[in-house]
Formats: sequence, structure tokens, C-alpha cells
Amino acid sequence: MKVSHRPAELFAVFDDPDLIAHAGLIPTIRLAVRCGLPALVAEKVKLTGAKNGAGTAADAKALSIVGGMVAGADSIDDLDVLRHGGLPRLFGGVRAPSTLGTFLRAFTWGHVRQLESAMRAFTCRPAAHTGLVPTGDEVVFVDIDSKVKPVYGPAKQGASFGYTKRRGLHFQIVTVKTSTCAPVIVATRLRKGSANSGKGAASLLREALATVRAMGITAQIIVRADSAHFSHKVVAACRAHGARFSLAVAVKKKIRQAIAAIADDAWTPIQYTTSVWDAEEKRWISDAEIAEAPFTAFTSEKKVLHTTARLIVRRVKRLNPASVPEGQSELFSVWRHHVIFTDSSFVLADAEPMHRGHACLEQVFADLEDSALAHLPSGKFTANAAWLTLAATS
Repeated sequence: MKVSHRPAELFAVFDDPDLIAHAGLIPTIRLAVRCGLPALVAEKVKLTGAKNGAGTAADAKALSIVGGMVAGADSIDDLDVLRHGGLPRLFGGVRAPSTLGTFLRAFTWGHVRQLESAMRAFTCRPAAHTGLVPTGDEVVFVDIDSKVKPVYGPAKQGASFGYTKRRGLHFQIVTVKTSTCAPVIVATRLRKGSANSGKGAASLLREALATVRAMGITAQIIVRADSAHFSHKVVAACRAHGARFSLAVAVKKKIRQAIAAIADDAWTPIQYTTSVWDAEEKRWISDAEIAEAPFTAFTSEKKVLHTTARLIVRRVKRLNPASVPEGQSELFSVWRHHVIFTDSSFVLADAEPMHRGHACLEQVFADLEDSALAHLPSGKFTANAAWLTLAATS
């Protein structure tokens, strides 16, 4: 066996000192400096005792990493992009990749927490300078979710097998958005790969909600999450910051009983896939319907933790041929149920599709993994945690 083509003999190198590949970094770095990113890192991140001077000039090093990520770097070696072409003429204090790698590996978990604090404080400032998150909108959505980032090889600290059955590290993010702006990441946390999806969600949510309020947002906040985050701790975190919640719920025994108790005439067809609007009857003809009922959750916990709110159910007809054999009509409808537990004040027809907007986080994950989070580049867990924090900032 042999390859059918010759190896490449030419490659492109951007090394002309008079050319600038990433001129867009100029306004980006100016904004970061104007909003105090270097000053916040210098104030909050104290890598005292780090060997080989790794803890010195933390502000310049953090800004170098963020700048490299904005320019497309997704590994420590790629951070050298800031020293290509004419970029050294535009920016001073850019550190070499080896120096930045040593800096990241000097982090302990306490230092990561310091960096997270600096980044949360920084996030509030671009919001004030640029209107990144409009403060005048009626409703603000805070979404929390997690994802397993696959890694290859057992050498990375914390890498293990979780629900995906693949070796990886498990990270959480929290975003804020309104109907007129894209999601903005306000909090992150890296966990080991085997961590439960909802582990630590309540504490991370508290930090995120405090950041959102610090942005000057006084509007109604609705926290959205999937069923992995359905817990009394998450509900308590929401209520502690005056936020409402909209949490997906796994369909288990008590939920099935609550669904079965909903009257047949309580279901309302909604706009959904293949639905048709009947102009004469003023209603949707659809394979999806919604209804709601009161429900008390967390009854296995102490009575003070019991929470009564709305159980909103969307049921969708099963149209799979396995449910309706060929040549036969259905004897009775078979449904899939999707359940939300919420204390939202919105009417049923608005509250249910509003929760579906939680899917916007999938695009945030895709954008992260298509840029700075294409890799978790270090073998050290805390270095990767710091990398995640800076990636969310970029």
C-alpha cells in the first residue's frame, strides 16, 4: 500500500513585517483596555509563589491569550499568531506561547476562581459601554447548560467517562440574552468528565445572576434549563435573585400521573412542525398540543423545599410507522410528552415556546468549539479551567 499523491512541498507563512493579518484586533484590544480587563486581572489574580516568574505580569499575559483567541488561536502554540507580520508594531507586551503556557500551568483552583471573578466583573463593563445586553427589554433570559468536551488520551487531569461514554472534561456555561440580542456568556465552570450535568449548577447560577444584576438589568429574569438542572437548589438560587424559572422535567411516575389527570378538553393545538392555521375556526390544526396544571415538586425533600408552580406539557403525536402499522388507521393517539416546570407569569401560549428558546445554547457551544475551545490544550486541569474562562471572554 502507498499514498497516491506526493506530500506538500509549498506552504504559506505570514511573516512580512509590513503586513497586518488581524487589524480587527485594534478596536477589540482597545475596548478590552478601556473596560479595564488588564486592571481587573492585575487586581484580582495573584499567582504568588509561582516558579520561574510565571505569576508576573498576569494582566499582560491574560490579554495576550484573549487577543490570540480572538485572532483564531485554539491552542497554546497558536497564540504565537500575535507575533506574526506587523502585529508586534501595533501591540506591546505580547508574550511568547511558552511563557503563556507556563502562566496557565501555574494556576491553582483558587487562582481560577480569582480569574473567574475578574472576568465576571469585566463582562459588566462592555455591557455598559456598548449596549451588549439591552437593559430596557421587558424580559431577560438566563440559560444554563453543560457539555462534555472530548479529549484523547488519559494524560489530561480530570478526563474521564460520563454519560456520553467518551473520555472528556465536562464544562458548564451560563448565558444572558434578550429578544433583541445574541447570548452573552456570563459564567463558566470546568468539571471532571464524569461529573453529573447538574453538579454545581446552583452555585454557578448564583454567580451568573449576580453578574446580570450588576450589568444594570432590572427587568424580569427567567432562568431556563434542561431536566438535568431540575432541583430545589436551582429554584432557590433563582428566587434568591428575584428571578423566575422555566425548567424541563423528566417524565417519571409522578409526572405521568399529573399528565393523566389533565382533562381531554384542556389541550390546545399549537403552531409546530407541519401545523396549518384554520382561518375559519381561528385555530391551529397540529400534531402538537399544550396544556397546564398545578404541580408541587420536590415532595421527597423537607416541607420547606416543596415548590408549587405550573406544569406545562407539550404533547406531540407519534407518527412513526411502528406506532401506526402500514395499512391501519390509529385506534387511539400515541403521544410523546415534553414537560416544563415554571413560575413564569406568561400565558400558556407564550410560556411554552419561550422555553424552547433555551436551544440557543447549542449555537453558543458550536461557536465555542469552532474557535478557542476547539481544544482544551493543557494536561493540567486548572490550566484548562483558566483557558475556558478566557475563551468565554473572547
